[in-house]
Amino acid sequence: MQYRTFGRTGWPVSEVGYGMWGMAGWTGSESEEVNRALDKSVEMGCNFFDTAWAYGAGLSEQILNALLKRHTDKKLYVATKIPPKNRRWPSKPEYSLANVFPADYIIEYTEKSLKNLGIETIDLQQFHVWEDGWAQQDEWKEATAKLKQQGKVRAWGISINRWEPDNSLQTLLTGMIDAVQVIYNIFDQAPEDKLFPLCRHLNLGVIARVPFDEGTLTGTMTKETTFPKEDWRSTYFVPQNLNASIDHVDALKPLIPHGMKLPEMALRFILSNPDVSVTIPGMRKLRNVEANMSASDGNALPNELLKELKKHRWDRQPTEWSQ
Repeated sequence: MQYRTFGRTGWPVSEVGYGMWGMAGWTGSESEEVNRALDKSVEMGCNFFDTAWAYGAGLSEQILNALLKRHTDKKLYVATKIPPKNRRWPSKPEYSLANVFPADYIIEYTEKSLKNLGIETIDLQQFHVWEDGWAQQDEWKEATAKLKQQGKVRAWGISINRWEPDNSLQTLLTGMIDAVQVIYNIFDQAPEDKLFPLCRHLNLGVIARVPFDEGTLTGTMTKETTFPKEDWRSTYFVPQNLNASIDHVDALKPLIPHGMKLPEMALRFILSNPDVSVTIPGMRKLRNVEANMSASDGNALPNELLKELKKHRWDRQPTEWSQ
C-alpha cells in the first residue's frame, strides 16, 4: 500500500481507502462477509474509511465502530458526513442553509456520529451535500469552528454534488474547509479543470469517490442489468443512463492492458493523478478488497494510455435521476 499526505492536515492516508456506503444502502451485504472484508483491508494497509450517518441511519458508522475496536493498535482515519436536514440529495441552489445545515443541527448530528462511531473525535466531518451560495454565511462557519475548538472534529470537508465540481470553489476560498470529496473517474474528469488546481493551491485533501462510476466501470454490468426496487441503483440506472453508460464502457475495453481488468485500470487512472489524496471504492466482498487494495503499488498507467483515457471524458449534467 502506498500513502499520500492528506492536504494540510498532514495525515498519511492510504491512497486506496474504503467507501462504506454499500454496507448499509445497497442490496447484497452480509454482515459476516462485510467484517471480513473490512479486516482484510486493514491487513493490506488501508487506513482511511469513509462513511456517513445517512448510510443506514447510522448503521454504517456502527460497523466502522466495531472495526475500530478490533484494531486499536492501528491509526485508522475516520471520515463521516452530516445528512442534509431536508433529506434531499443533491442540494439545489434554491435551498436555504437554514433548511439544510443550521448550526444546532450541525452540532446535533456530529454528536450522533460520535456516539455511533464510539470515538471522542472525528478526523474528518463532511457536509453530505453543498451549495456554493452558502459560502459567505456565518452560521456554518461558527458551528464548524466551535466543534473544532471543542476537539470533536479535527478537519472539515464537503462532499460535492454529482457532476457539479465547481459548486464549491468560493467555499474553499473561505479557508474553513480542509478537504473535498468529489466524483472523479475515467468518465468524470471535470474536477481537473478548476477544482483540483484550487485544491493544490490551498493544500486541501482530495477524496475521489465513485471510482467505478457506480458500477459500470467494473465491467460486470450490461444493458439488461436490473436492481431490486429497494436498491437505490434501480432509480439511478434508468434506461437512458444504463444504455449510454454501457456504450461508453464498451468503447474503453480495447484499451485495457494485457493482464489487467477494467476495475484495475479505472483505479490506476485515478491514482495516476497526484492531486488525488485517496480514492474510496465501495467494497462488500473479500475478493473486491484484495483486488482494489492491490492496485496501490506505486505503478501509474503509461502516459500513452493516460492520453487515450483522457479522450473518454464524459461531461454530464445533473438530472432528475442522477441523485
